[in-house]
Amino acid sequence: MSNAPKSSERVARGPGANNRNRFAKPKNAKGTFLRLLGYFKRYKAILAVVVVCIIVAALANVAGTALLRPLVDDYISPMLKEGATPERWNAFGGQILKMAIVYIAGIICVYVNARLMINVSTGVLLDIRKEMFAKMQKLPIKYFDSRTHGEIMSRYTNDTDAMREMLGQSIPNLIDSLFRVSGVFIMMIVLSPALTVVTVVMLVLMILVVKNLGKKSGAFYKKRQAALGVANGYIEEMSEGSKVVKVFCREEKIDSNFAVLNDNLRRAEAGANTWASILMPIMGNLSYIQYAITALLGTLMVVAGLNGNYPALVTLSAGALVSFLQYTRNFSRPITMMSQQFNSILSALAGAERIFALIDEEPEPNEGTVKLVNAGIRDGELYECSERTDIWAWKSPDGTLTRVRGHVCFNNVTFSYDGEKVVLDDISLYAKPGQKIAFVGSTGAGKTTITNLINRFYDIQEGEITYDGFNIREIEKDSLRRSLAMVLQDTHLFTGTVRENIRYGRKDATEEEIVRAAKLANAHSFIMHLPQGYDTMIVDDGENLSQGQRQLLAIARAAVADPPVLILDEATSSIDTRTEALIEKGMDELMNGRTVFVIAHRLSTVRNSNAIMVLEHGKIIERGDHRELIAQKGRYYKLYTGAFELS
Repeated sequence: MSNAPKSSERVARGPGANNRNRFAKPKNAKGTFLRLLGYFKRYKAILAVVVVCIIVAALANVAGTALLRPLVDDYISPMLKEGATPERWNAFGGQILKMAIVYIAGIICVYVNARLMINVSTGVLLDIRKEMFAKMQKLPIKYFDSRTHGEIMSRYTNDTDAMREMLGQSIPNLIDSLFRVSGVFIMMIVLSPALTVVTVVMLVLMILVVKNLGKKSGAFYKKRQAALGVANGYIEEMSEGSKVVKVFCREEKIDSNFAVLNDNLRRAEAGANTWASILMPIMGNLSYIQYAITALLGTLMVVAGLNGNYPALVTLSAGALVSFLQYTRNFSRPITMMSQQFNSILSALAGAERIFALIDEEPEPNEGTVKLVNAGIRDGELYECSERTDIWAWKSPDGTLTRVRGHVCFNNVTFSYDGEKVVLDDISLYAKPGQKIAFVGSTGAGKTTITNLINRFYDIQEGEITYDGFNIREIEKDSLRRSLAMVLQDTHLFTGTVRENIRYGRKDATEEEIVRAAKLANAHSFIMHLPQGYDTMIVDDGENLSQGQRQLLAIARAAVADPPVLILDEATSSIDTRTEALIEKGMDELMNGRTVFVIAHRLSTVRNSNAIMVLEHGKIIERGDHRELIAQKGRYYKLYTGAFELS
């Protein structure tokens, strides 16, 4: 079997095996942010409207507060001193109406801004998810072999959720706060330069606090996102393997493993939330201190103004003090808001960095130039045609067509998954067109690895693999894999009808071809006994079917693809011997005229092979047909007679 590193092996090593490098600091937070902004390019017009709305809303807030000064000085104070007359009440009402209009304009702009940013943020996330998913289709198998499914899914869920919050709320609120702070600061200078100096001193103190606490908080947010991905991966894997866990009574062990992962997440979460929670009260208290100091000094300045014996620099009207105090609150609140949004942005950048790491993964190389095409024969010569025929051809870059025969050769092939442990050692073999080649041997001997190399799921380090005379590196991977069909021991069915799952082998298969393939795999009978026959929905990877039925559908899926080369990796391992005998004729028909590679522990399924390769520790130790190997009385003879058992 394959020696590729599987996710379950990582779990077996313990929950903290790879956590250290997962918690590394962000490589380039600034670069990540700038790259994220690049996704806003196609929303320039909408963003321009958003910015205008933010500016208008901020100015409305500033202008509304500025109207407090004449409201107090020109209307309220005269009425308190000289009495309220109808004229003064009318003027007072007019001033209130002006303030209402200003604030209503701001409210409308906030609403428009929020609605537009929802559209922009969801659109950006749509683009990012599309890019992630498209890139995922181009990644090599080894990427998925070395990561848990839950860890990959975490990038689509937790990390994108953090980005959604940042794009839809944090960034707009941050921009709004910046404009509000700028407008408020200008008005404060206009009202009282002296009191503004006090506010600036407190502002510098707040910035220092935000800077120092933000660094600590950002490190923990990075750890939290990584720990969340690890925990999700473990949960997903243990959920899928729940039956195995219960069979082997491993509940306590996986519970203790999860406790470690959960504690790592708790500590990272607690660290991030602690610093975030500390920041808000500190900023709030500093703003209250600032407000109290400003109110005290402002009152003294108002009193000085009433006495009339002080220069204008240290005097203030009552209305100006009211406006300034309101500006003080409006000044500190955006600063506090920015500190809060800063934490959200740090969390989102940590998630964005993980997403971009996936997008930046090296795609599976495809340097091949030879393509697989449909072909016909006219006057004894091959020609390319658009419709599907029973003839396939390799099309070279110069237009030359070579008929696909299914002649596969391994010439001195050496391969290692990790570059250290050799899995296949100087393997040479050939399969002539129409031959059935079987591989037997112990688990880990390298049988499945050979089929992985034929598909170019992995590339060899030494030697050469040829297909109809072409080095498989010269063949486009899509073309190479379309010329092959595989039936794996671990079948995977997709959510959809039985018909759709069989048609997955060839999207243009007709109804007749689907039924014929099902009959060939001996699946038609049980399909017709399903509630809706071929229209029966398959969910949860075929949980409503038996393992044997799922494997029969996988065989039908390969049959409908009708490829020149067929690979059967323990294809009948989940089928009872009676059913296997029933489909043997159909399988023989399926294999007729094709090159077939068979991997089997059940040696009865390989007796009629043209050649049987016995592998051990990455080497072919015996080869020949069934009779020849029995006559040799070597390893195969012992396996077949039961003197030695496969492990």
